[in-house]
Amino acid sequence: MDLCDIHQIKALLARHGFRFSKSMGQNFLIADWVPRDIAAASGAGPGTGALEVGPGIGPLTRELARRADRVVSVELDRALLPILAETLAGCPNGEVLSGDILKTDISALVGEKFAELNPIACANLPYNITTPAITALIEANCFSSITVMIQREVAKRICAAPGTADYGAFSIYCQYYTAPEYLFEVPPDCFIPAPKVTSAVVRMFPRSFEEREALASDPACFFRVVKAAFAQRRKTLLNALAASFGPQLSKEALAQAIASCGLASDVRGERLSIPQFAQLSRALRGPL
Repeated sequence: MDLCDIHQIKALLARHGFRFSKSMGQNFLIADWVPRDIAAASGAGPGTGALEVGPGIGPLTRELARRADRVVSVELDRALLPILAETLAGCPNGEVLSGDILKTDISALVGEKFAELNPIACANLPYNITTPAITALIEANCFSSITVMIQREVAKRICAAPGTADYGAFSIYCQYYTAPEYLFEVPPDCFIPAPKVTSAVVRMFPRSFEEREALASDPACFFRVVKAAFAQRRKTLLNALAASFGPQLSKEALAQAIASCGLASDVRGERLSIPQFAQLSRALRGPL
């Protein structure tokens, strides 16, 4: 069965009485190059175990199973389980688990299912859980790579450079914990039903503890500064920090810390790179 042929998909779904759920952000692929290219980009191969989130009817699952030693897919919609049992019958190295990835101990699952394998994450993420799912995959701290298809606007945020409109706290979070790459875009007509937005594929390589330590040795203070800077992004960095740190630090002390980092007094947080935020957090850590 061709899982990207729209006629076969419709027949499959009708046979099982399946109806798309908008609340679950379900959009199934009808362009076979997409799951093929995603799986190829993921690094799935001999010696790897791939964790997939939201397999849908299984086109990406099949492509991963052709490459990886083992594939485990977590699916929230129970109505898809009998469909996946049919479409993945020819994938003995694939397993579908019924569950919510946001309520799953991902690290424990990976340890159980991928013993002695190199674990990767690869998914066409449901749009309604994009940011929390990416956060959960990163915080699991157990993957050598994370490759996801998501809304283009989120993909651009993840990979955004300082000073651009897409740059924000989530950009810094993702770039602190991983080295992200913007790979390619997928237009709406590659899906059924067609979403209203273009999708994009991003690959992230998690940084080691040593790499993160070199960027910012006190992540709690670092991210407090980052969140304060972007809480009111149109304000100057000084005013944004004063709104968050005001009870603890005077505006004069904040201004001195900003100046000690060689930053202009009227600079906005959106202009700062990760090393500059790290330098500023070190300057503020002493007075705090």
